[in-house]
Amino acid sequence: MKTKAAVVLAPQKPFEIVELDLDGPKAGEVLIRVEAAGLCHSDLHMQTGELAPRYPCVGGHEGAGVVEEVGPGVTKLKPGDHVVCSFIPSCGHCRYCATGRQNLCVLGASTSGALPDGTFRFHDGGTDFGGMCMLGTFSQYTTVSEHSVVKVDPGIPLDVAVLVGCGVPTGWGSAVYAGGVRPGDTVVIYGIGGIGINAVQGARHAGALNVVVVDPVAAKRDTALDLGATAAFSNADDARVAIADITRGQMADVAIVTVGATTVISAAFAAIGRGATMVVIGMGDVTKATVQLSGTLLTLQEKTIKGSLFGSVNPSHDIPKMLDLYQAGRLRLDELVTGRYRLDEINEGYRDLQDGKNIRGIVVHEH
Repeated sequence: MKTKAAVVLAPQKPFEIVELDLDGPKAGEVLIRVEAAGLCHSDLHMQTGELAPRYPCVGGHEGAGVVEEVGPGVTKLKPGDHVVCSFIPSCGHCRYCATGRQNLCVLGASTSGALPDGTFRFHDGGTDFGGMCMLGTFSQYTTVSEHSVVKVDPGIPLDVAVLVGCGVPTGWGSAVYAGGVRPGDTVVIYGIGGIGINAVQGARHAGALNVVVVDPVAAKRDTALDLGATAAFSNADDARVAIADITRGQMADVAIVTVGATTVISAAFAAIGRGATMVVIGMGDVTKATVQLSGTLLTLQEKTIKGSLFGSVNPSHDIPKMLDLYQAGRLRLDELVTGRYRLDEINEGYRDLQDGKNIRGIVVHEH
């Protein structure tokens, strides 16, 4: 079948809208009519070449849609089911899935864009196109592994459900799971985009007493305060002084860093106290070192530095759970969508992201 998609042909090139041929599902795969796709910063890293995927590539790793067709052997899904794409698949039987760490599934977030069998479903003539994280949700239709989708309640609008495919779990889980935030804790979060704003929600859900945010954009700070932050600052120095004051010098229990800058990581390390934890989830150029800290202070103050992928969540369990929290009014999602775009406006959407205008933009597909 034919599908219209936003693709990157080479690093440092803008997204181009092209028509591709799409293969139907093979064994263990499903064909999805994508209704909405999230504009996540990771796709921007793919566009710039910082994540260095295989080109050409169909962008998009946040998506929600409706199952159109299932391949042989698929039993957990059927045509008509509403689904959210998980950018980390979960096979269910590898060492990591079997021990409750689906975010580390060996299938991984493929940068080749090929499906688990090593082949491609998007084509243009004799050229194979990969899909970002084996998904490619910047396409009207996509064929993916059944391990990459989670069935959700059909009563939830898909342009809301799309948010729990990456940004919401990554942020929320970084506080609740990776950060281990406990009632009464002081948490500081650096960067209030689509991930950081959900770290705010996760920290409050876990019972944090103080949730301090740092972001240079005033509108993002205001949104954070609306969604549960207790204090907001435009720079890390002011935040550190405030944290020292409100904790009587004990400093933060948990710091969550959603950006990849070395200076921010250093600031977060300075803002946490003895026995505290810093969670690093921001990504940048994989060839550059971003963590440069005092090993002496790390030891003497027994601080912990840890990375977290996908908020350390189990997508098959946590994606539906977060939508349950949304329906119960305990997780706010509607307020996160600050821009809606047609597929042919995708470059405008990413300019708005870079300019700090969006918490989360989404592409709404036309069919």
